[in-house]
Amino acid sequence: MICDRLVFPFLDQTLLLLCQKAIYWEEEKALIAADVHLGKGGHFRKAGIAVPRELAQDDLAVLSDLIREHHPEKLIFLGDLFHSDINTDWDWFALWREQFPKLEIILIRGNHDVIHDSHYQQLHISLHEQMQIGPFLMLHHPLPPLKLEQASGYVLCGHIHPGVLLRGRGRQSITLPCFAFADKQAILPSFGRFTGRVAIQHQQTDQVFGVLSDKVVRV
Repeated sequence: MICDRLVFPFLDQTLLLLCQKAIYWEEEKALIAADVHLGKGGHFRKAGIAVPRELAQDDLAVLSDLIREHHPEKLIFLGDLFHSDINTDWDWFALWREQFPKLEIILIRGNHDVIHDSHYQQLHISLHEQMQIGPFLMLHHPLPPLKLEQASGYVLCGHIHPGVLLRGRGRQSITLPCFAFADKQAILPSFGRFTGRVAIQHQQTDQVFGVLSDKVVRV
């Protein structure tokens, strides 16, 4: 699938907002994604709920395509990389990791990242509660206003699975996943296919970009 990217100059950096719901940061040669939720399908299957086995493999295939297209030196996950305890989807993830042995992978720990650190370390993935890179402070949870005022950089985060509600002239409406850039922090859309989205309140000064199947649009 041909997928246009939107070039977004921001804080003297060049961010490519991708319709695969990730960001490629040119200056840092970094691919950034939030809320992949690998293993969520396996978690539901263990509970007896029929969920296709291909979901995790599909998300990993999209990551592979992005890596081959942009050639990042590092891949940064903004939390909730794996949804639950280890299940069969972890085996697919471990096999996927072997394809990119030279790629630095960083996980900013999220509330669903409950697997013991040693499993990530075996795959040469570094874990952090937060990380400052250039002008950006990488987190999982968005910061409340008071903490945001004290933050050391502009926050990039996830967790919310943000969406923007668009209404047509009739009664039609659709909620698109979106990148939401406010004054001091941006919330990325959830990368994983097996995730929902929530329409969030936006300020007039926010820069919001809706994600369609083939492009990213300013809304």
